[in-house]
Amino acid sequence: MIRNIKILLSLCVAAMCLIYAGQNLVNLQQAHGAVAYVLGNVDHQVYPNSIGPTITSSALVWVGVFIIIALEITAGLVTLKGSWDLFQARAADAEAFNKAKRVTLLGIGLALLVWFGVFHVIGGALFQQWQTELGHNSLTDAFWFVAMPMLAGLYLTQVPDN
Repeated sequence: MIRNIKILLSLCVAAMCLIYAGQNLVNLQQAHGAVAYVLGNVDHQVYPNSIGPTITSSALVWVGVFIIIALEITAGLVTLKGSWDLFQARAADAEAFNKAKRVTLLGIGLALLVWFGVFHVIGGALFQQWQTELGHNSLTDAFWFVAMPMLAGLYLTQVPDN
């Protein structure tokens, strides 16, 4: 039963990544606007000066949007592949099942890099997005998007399989 829960948690992380990527794709103009708002340091009143560059080039903003979406898709597909590996190893011995976790954990790590690295480190710290309502809400949501894969990863690695 524990192995089945681990497989389902892995699938949930994969689905989360792929669904958010899909949402960004079907709302591409809005995603561009949100990223442009953050990269452009718009409405920064608390800390009006930043060590991060102000990026107003639409082309560079599009690069940022596509990097985010590509990372979400990659994290989702890698975690999905890891879920398949876990499913195939569900009846195997503990060593084989643990070995099958590697790809899932790589996918979870990529998910953490998206929502911690991109949103919190680059968006939050470098571009100070916490200063605006839109940016603050994005950071708050990104925290949850970091926490859920992290908890799934901890469950996968810390709860005994047998």
